[in-house]
Order: sequence, then C-alpha cells, then structure tokens
Amino acid sequence: MYISETTIRVRYAETDRMGYVYYGNYTQYFEVGRVEALRQLGSSYKNMEDNGVMLPVYTCNIKYHKPAFYDDLLIIKTTIKELPTARITFDYEIYNQKNELLNTGNTTLVFIDMKTNRPCPAPKSFIDKIKVYF
Repeated sequence: MYISETTIRVRYAETDRMGYVYYGNYTQYFEVGRVEALRQLGSSYKNMEDNGVMLPVYTCNIKYHKPAFYDDLLIIKTTIKELPTARITFDYEIYNQKNELLNTGNTTLVFIDMKTNRPCPAPKSFIDKIKVYF
C-alpha cells in the first residue's frame, strides 16, 4: 500500500456564502492529492502524457463528514491500496488542522493509450516505482 500526504490552504474563493468550502471543490483537492502522490513517487501526469498515456477519471465518490472553512489548512491523505493494472484507484481522507476528518472519497482512473484511445496497462516505469510498496 502506498500513502502520501499533501497540505493545501483553503482560499476565500473556494468558499460559499455560508463560509463553507463549496462541495465541488473537494474533487480539486483530490486531484491535488493525486498529482502530488504521483510526484512523490517520482512520476507525473505530464511524464505519462509525454509518453503517450493519459489518465482520465472513470469514477469519483465522495462522502462529506464536516465542512472546511476559509483559511483552514487541509491535509489530503491519498492512498493506493492495490497495485495498478489498466486502472488505478486512489482513496482520500481530508483532515483539517485540528485533525478532524472532513471528507472521504475515491477516484478510479484508467490508463489510456493516446494513439488508440483505448485502455492499456499501467506504464512499466510507473509500476517499477510503486511495486516496492506492495
């Protein structure tokens, strides 16, 4: 299992009139967690795309436990529980600076060959980097 943590501060523009983080912004926080998790592994979306593989989102699930507010420092915990194949699933937990669980969710992405626009196995270079965690 691979676990990564990233922090982000809630910006004013991400809140609604009630001062809560707008619910749709959590998917962007998930993306930040996902991108940083790959970067911490020594990989990136850009590198995969430069090598002909893209990673579109296939499914996204979110459960809201508590709201986040303007200027909260959020900790995005991103976990990959299974070695990827043609799909990769990221699980997320978002906490505030008081270590209160605010949100949980997951996304499944599919490795797509950009030439054929069809699913393909995860790139070998990526598998080599992540397999040490399984």
